[in-house]
Amino acid sequence: MSHDLDLIFAALSDPTRRAILEMLLEDDMAVTDVAEPFEMSLAAISKHLGILTRAGLIVQEKRGRVKWCKLDPAAIRASSVWMQGFGQFVELDLDGLERFLAQELAQD
Repeated sequence: MSHDLDLIFAALSDPTRRAILEMLLEDDMAVTDVAEPFEMSLAAISKHLGILTRAGLIVQEKRGRVKWCKLDPAAIRASSVWMQGFGQFVELDLDGLERFLAQELAQD
């Protein structure tokens, strides 16, 4: 599982790959459609897609002559479950603390 998480988080570390995942949230896309909004070669996009595929974040399949990409939610779920273990670190409400201290000091 640790190796899988390493691959997932390494894949998510790149802004281009995160943008690709966001695009695939909408629907399955052909590789050429995935590449369209980016100012990089199709070969560069293919490398990003390969990394996402190896991490298990997407699945690529051929439909006729076109290669399609779709999200595979299992890897996202695995990383989310791991991150939920850190839920104990809830943000501290510093504004609330300041209000409480002001009230306490005003009462003295």
